[in-house]
Amino acid sequence: MARYIFITGGVVSSLGKGLASAALGALLQARGFSVRLRKLDPYLNVDPGTMSPFEHGEVFVTNDGAETDLDLGHYERFTGVAARKTDSVSSGRVYSNVLEKERRGDYLGKTIQVIPHVTNEIKDWIAIGDDEVDFMLCEIGGTVGDIEGLPFFEAIRQFSQDRPRGQCVFMHLTLLPYLAASGELKTKPTQHSVKELRSIGLQPDVLVCRSEATIPEKERAKIALFCNVRPEAVIPAYDLKSIYEAPLAYHDVGLDQAVLDAFQISPAPKPELKVWEDVKDRITNTDGEVNVAIVGKYTQLEDAYKSIKEALVHGGMANRVKVNVSWVDAEVFDKGDAAPHLEGFHAILVPGGFGERGTEGKIKAAQFARERKVPYLGICLGMQMAVIEAARNTAKIKHAGSEEFDHEAGGKRFEPVVYHLKEWVQGNYTVTRQAGDDKGGTMRLGAYDATLKEGSRVAEVYGTTSIEERHRHRYEVDVKYRDKLEACGLTFSGMSPDGRLPEIVEWSDHPWFIGVQFHPELKSKPFEPHPLFADFIRAAVESSRLV
Repeated sequence: MARYIFITGGVVSSLGKGLASAALGALLQARGFSVRLRKLDPYLNVDPGTMSPFEHGEVFVTNDGAETDLDLGHYERFTGVAARKTDSVSSGRVYSNVLEKERRGDYLGKTIQVIPHVTNEIKDWIAIGDDEVDFMLCEIGGTVGDIEGLPFFEAIRQFSQDRPRGQCVFMHLTLLPYLAASGELKTKPTQHSVKELRSIGLQPDVLVCRSEATIPEKERAKIALFCNVRPEAVIPAYDLKSIYEAPLAYHDVGLDQAVLDAFQISPAPKPELKVWEDVKDRITNTDGEVNVAIVGKYTQLEDAYKSIKEALVHGGMANRVKVNVSWVDAEVFDKGDAAPHLEGFHAILVPGGFGERGTEGKIKAAQFARERKVPYLGICLGMQMAVIEAARNTAKIKHAGSEEFDHEAGGKRFEPVVYHLKEWVQGNYTVTRQAGDDKGGTMRLGAYDATLKEGSRVAEVYGTTSIEERHRHRYEVDVKYRDKLEACGLTFSGMSPDGRLPEIVEWSDHPWFIGVQFHPELKSKPFEPHPLFADFIRAAVESSRLV
């Protein structure tokens, strides 16, 4: 039976609950325990798949095809444990399940209420995989006091009472604001946050206090006294130069020890932290730097491309260089020249996205990279834009475009080199979709196999001809254009096992130009950089020597 750690937040949002949870998971692993991390989100969307990136940041996709919160990306990057559909639970999913059960008559005519039916559903989700790990870490989204979060707080209160004594620990993350005018740290917001938590029946065992200023011992003692927490369980959390310093930083201030003490695990196994010491060394001791442009349309919010940015950092770590990322709005040169905006960069990355806005700029970015021999990595839509650029400018398909853009405009302006994917093979089944289907959860989602061409650059990068990568798309490059494009030098170097769906393209006469239909960034980790990103940054280093 797993032990449970429930992580809640107070005072303000975006304090770093996800990062703290991920770092704690990594520290428990370092002490020899197995872990799984889970996110409980109060919003009413079934999942974040249909949300705008400006609303919720990126959508993180699991191997089993779930569209989830970006915090699950933190969990995977820090622990290496592959997330599942069951590790991302929203109010929308909970209520949807409850209502489906009610329609089937599962409740035998009972009046359906938040307590016990909704809270029981939440508890059932929490307990999934209970016998698989030593520790289950469950982060509750939002902050204590949010009305939409109340069913989750009540559910974890009940859950802790249902379990044997000592099986559940509560960790609460708060803010200690610093008032520069008076030179004081203020503990009152934390006191009120804990008071709110206690009013609904939850007593934190560990307090993690975010602060820009050093927290004196007397302030920690004051917090412990007024919040009914042991002084050694008041953990300071300061700003770091890199998020990958978090496991070591939290260990140094005693977070993992405080949690194990709360479980009365004594003596606690000593941690093995060499992996994280190596990660920190690679971040802080670099041999140079490279400049990479990310050409996208959600550049105002970096969280929209969170996994890509982190994967670039991992690629830099693999090459011991600092990666300077610049966010370039593709719409800026939709109708102009890309060169003034892209000259001087050592590599260009065009990420995924949806809709026509900004796509002409992305096509020009691919053309610039191809003609100027700048390393280029196109991901999902970024691959499709590279293919359209090749079709227009080398294969002379003048009106090459995507069915996605015609669908939006209601006309047929383009020859659909990229078409709406209506059928594909998933395991032993054939999946079918129509353009008019619901948007949520209807894409080609999750892990799929691909076969790489012998002797291709990607086969060299991966060191194999069989790979598995995560997908999230509903449009696909039409394989019928393969011969015409390959005659111009664009090699289709990766295909689905049945040979019907292009997975990877590359220019044979280019130093490094690769487009992939999948999302390699989702599987990259600081201690295990994805081979595509590691080699992309290696190519950027080579490019920097030529500038």
